[in-house]
Amino acid sequence: MMVCNMGASLYEPINVYKLAAPNIGIVDGPFEYLTVGGAKLPLPFTTRMTVVRLSSGDLFLHSPIKFDVRLAKELLGLGAVRHLVSPNQFHYAHIGEWAKAFPNAVSWASPRVRERARARHVDIDFTRDLEASPPEEWRREIDQTLFPGGYFKEFIFFHKASKTLILADTIINIELDKITEPWRTATKFSGMYHPYGRIFFGMRLPLLVQRQKAEAVIRKIYSWQPQRILLSRHVESGLSARCLSSLRIDGVMVMDTCLTPRRSAFGTSRRFAAAPKLGRYGR
Repeated sequence: MMVCNMGASLYEPINVYKLAAPNIGIVDGPFEYLTVGGAKLPLPFTTRMTVVRLSSGDLFLHSPIKFDVRLAKELLGLGAVRHLVSPNQFHYAHIGEWAKAFPNAVSWASPRVRERARARHVDIDFTRDLEASPPEEWRREIDQTLFPGGYFKEFIFFHKASKTLILADTIINIELDKITEPWRTATKFSGMYHPYGRIFFGMRLPLLVQRQKAEAVIRKIYSWQPQRILLSRHVESGLSARCLSSLRIDGVMVMDTCLTPRRSAFGTSRRFAAAPKLGRYGR
């Protein structure tokens, strides 16, 4: 069933755990709205969290969506809600709700998220900070790295057993048939639409400035050899991306999900992705 609101469509059913691979899945949530200067814009966007069950039985919740009692009960059937993870400073709003329901859970902070939450009067007691290397609690099962992007930097995670890359906003891959005008035209202009998928436009210039750091992170991501990618927004096929490739922004490699000709940030390349894995780093 499809639910529409202001021209956007939800990925139904919402608030239900959907298995992507053993011990990892997603939960699609309700609409939320972008606010600028305290004003809510008429642009609904979809929400999604990724759930990983660790061998300890603890659950790792990446970018928790709005708390829902029935969903919480379903997740308890999988394991103990233990880690509430903010991958970047824009994915945090509902961590406090989950922490209140599960007081033994650890709330993990991304860079600048505390300041952003305080500025918006969102009460969240972040317990610990994410670092470049994974903590002991999940290092044997999940790797991580901080993807540079200036103000929009983001922690990227990799579930080793399923070879799944877990992203929030690093790649935007909006399905155009899920939105209406004028947002459809704006999205096409940005290039961040399915099936091409592109790095979030706010990250592109910082990546050029932080070239060496970006290249080091990309090498690490390539070394993981992911075979699946889960995105936090806008694309149903994020459940099982069949092809992961790369694109280059003025010499800097960044992740893409194209299944068709590769598109660069500032133009189009006619090279095609050739394999269901990430290719070799470099030319």
